[in-house]
Amino acid sequence: MISDQGHRRAAELLPAWQGAWPAALAVWSRFTRLPKPRFLLDEAAEQAEGLSGSFAMIRLNDHAVLVSLRQVIELGLERFATEVLAHEVGHHVLAPADLADNARLLARLRAGLPGLRKHAPFVGNLYTDLLINDRLARDAELDLAGLYQALKPKDNPGKLWNLYMRIYEQLWSLPSGSLTQGRLDPTLRADAALGARLIRVHARDWLEGAGRFAGLLYPYLTREAAKAHQGFGSLLDATEAGSGEQAPDGLAEIDEAEITGSLDPRDDPALTGIDRPDHAQGDAPDDKAHASAPAGRETLGGRKRRYRGPLDYTELMESAGVKAPRKELVMRYYRELARRHLIPFPSRRVEQASDPLPEGLDSWDLGEPLAAVDWLESMIRSPRVLPGLTTVQRGYGESPGTEPERRPVDLYLGIDCSGSMANPERQLSYPVLAGTVVALSALRAGARVMACLSGEPGEFDQTHGFVRGEAELLQLLTGYLGTGYAFGIGRLQAAILDQPPPKRAVHLLVISDADLFRMLDDYLDGARDGWEVAEQAALKAGGGATAVLNLPYEYSREEGSVMARLERIGWQVHQVSSQEQMVGFARAFARATYHREGAA
Repeated sequence: MISDQGHRRAAELLPAWQGAWPAALAVWSRFTRLPKPRFLLDEAAEQAEGLSGSFAMIRLNDHAVLVSLRQVIELGLERFATEVLAHEVGHHVLAPADLADNARLLARLRAGLPGLRKHAPFVGNLYTDLLINDRLARDAELDLAGLYQALKPKDNPGKLWNLYMRIYEQLWSLPSGSLTQGRLDPTLRADAALGARLIRVHARDWLEGAGRFAGLLYPYLTREAAKAHQGFGSLLDATEAGSGEQAPDGLAEIDEAEITGSLDPRDDPALTGIDRPDHAQGDAPDDKAHASAPAGRETLGGRKRRYRGPLDYTELMESAGVKAPRKELVMRYYRELARRHLIPFPSRRVEQASDPLPEGLDSWDLGEPLAAVDWLESMIRSPRVLPGLTTVQRGYGESPGTEPERRPVDLYLGIDCSGSMANPERQLSYPVLAGTVVALSALRAGARVMACLSGEPGEFDQTHGFVRGEAELLQLLTGYLGTGYAFGIGRLQAAILDQPPPKRAVHLLVISDADLFRMLDDYLDGARDGWEVAEQAALKAGGGATAVLNLPYEYSREEGSVMARLERIGWQVHQVSSQEQMVGFARAFARATYHREGAA
């Protein structure tokens, strides 16, 4: 009965709130366009839309604004339709505005909340609310103060609430106690004044102020961690703004401002107006400019790129509300890091291209491209089509063509995944990143790739032959074994030597370390040792063979050395002194080969 009454009252309120929507849009601009808000009349509708905890929320994935009119009535907010709706529009227009800025905001807040990172969405909601509400109150003269007075909790919720409300009182020149409760100590008053200045100073470049706002709230969150959200429940309309399956790009690299912006605003002269003591002593301007730079930051020779680890990346995505398996996020992380290194994979020029010459029919089996099925011939063979049994495809021979053709070599990519290699889900694995660069470059050029992770003696994992699927490759490359001591050279026998001659030349690329030499010595298959397997595999593959080895010191290449022996049996050996250098090698290797072929 009560539910029916609530639904009826919400339905009666609906026309007034629907009518306020154009005015809420116009507050920001008469050109503002957003989908009409979804007004929810009962709890069932709220649950269906995922609205819980607050009476309103936004979703950046579908640009939605959701408002529970049932809760609006319970909270006594019926007369604040324009204020509430304009506030929700502000989240879409000003802050956080889109998925990318929402994730960047959370990254900066997380950097400013060591040990309290789980509160980043909460702090971000409070920060963006301040920015939006201050603009609405000042520019549009909306009654946001009245809205917060209506939401004032009956019980004293704690210092964090009073700090937050005192900032509003400062911004809008309200008497103390208008929004706050109880007696405010001098420290809280000073922090609130600083917070109000922070909102005004960073009103236009609000991302820059995020780290400082986190620093302002940090002591209060530390003291009230268990009840930090107390009293804020109805206000939290953007903590899950990024919830959905879409993941923003550009977050694998650490923004420099995440580091420089994580500054306690109490120590920021731009906010406090208090110069550092050495300012008066005549420091050089350049020194002042870098006053806030943390120790160890590069100030000479240009800025180096910084990358967050895969664990930090996945936690950030989860904090932003990205609904995707962690494995998929790890794949996305390595794909994003590899993207800027991708170049066309080398191809070889042949004398003449060939034109296809239709010949007989071959059986079409499951797993082959569906487009290859000759449906007419299949139906002639049997009107009842049984895939893999009655289906056929046209076989083609070759006739000499007249145009030159570029034909990329296929790639066999073997990566050492032994116990000495980092788990790519927990640490940035440079062998995996280097392999991703080369593998995706090969796919881009039209080649097929077979990838193999090997930590032997122990375990290995590999793709089902040579594949063209990026997802399958990344799924394999971002796996981890952590067994054995080296890449198992016997994998080349199974993948190359025990197979029919490849239709297209294959380049063998093995990424490992000094333990590969031990594996070459130890491996034995009948009368054939590891060296013979490596030599014969390189010869049969027909596209060349390369070993990229992370060696602790410069290895001898004199006659009789293991380096010279490996090169003598057909392998190019490239030594790097750190795993980071493998990425540079991967890029340079493909580029050098491509340019040479392109000039042919």
